[in-house]
Amino acid sequence: MPRVSDDYLNARRQEIIEAAHRVCLRKPVSVVTMSDIIAETGMAQGGIYRYFEDLDSIFSAMLADMRESFNIKDETDRIFDNAGNESPAETMKKIFGLLAAKMEEQLMDIQKINFDLSVMAINYPERTAKIMGGLKGEGNLEHLVNRSAELMGKALSEGTVNPRVPVKDIINYISSAYSGIQMNCIISACYRSSPMGGYEPRTLFGTLEKTVLYLLRLSD
Repeated sequence: MPRVSDDYLNARRQEIIEAAHRVCLRKPVSVVTMSDIIAETGMAQGGIYRYFEDLDSIFSAMLADMRESFNIKDETDRIFDNAGNESPAETMKKIFGLLAAKMEEQLMDIQKINFDLSVMAINYPERTAKIMGGLKGEGNLEHLVNRSAELMGKALSEGTVNPRVPVKDIINYISSAYSGIQMNCIISACYRSSPMGGYEPRTLFGTLEKTVLYLLRLSD
């Protein structure tokens, strides 16, 4: 039997990853099955195991692919690398603007899948840890939070900010608020005509921006 090329194998793996992505956009990640993905690809059941050990290894590869496709680290770094040329308030405003724009763009795609994984982590923590354990390096939000902490720490040491609460608490607040905004905007997008509708990323991130600037004493 002739040897199958690496390009062919990689193409088939990518086909499976993209099929999993499509299925996860239609269904909650926690209820997606290997049968769903097999049906989406049209492959034989035994064929898919040639490329992935199990369902969670597919999810891990899918998340790695999503990180690469929806990477905001470079945009985040450009904003923070220019921080020396502007005030901390101007830098933070750009960051929250970036988060709002990306959430609007990705709300029912990567944001929806990330939200599903957060819910799954509550009910199936060990499984979620296994899926996330296959990822290498920082995620987009983790990178942004770390760069924000770096900026705030530098501003604190230079005396350009005098926060009302510890910087660590502000960083934790941003991370928690992001998760809440993500959850409410996804629910709102799914149930626009219900009382849970009406949440918009740009409005909520605008409020978060004002709150963080107040906590940093960069606004009244």
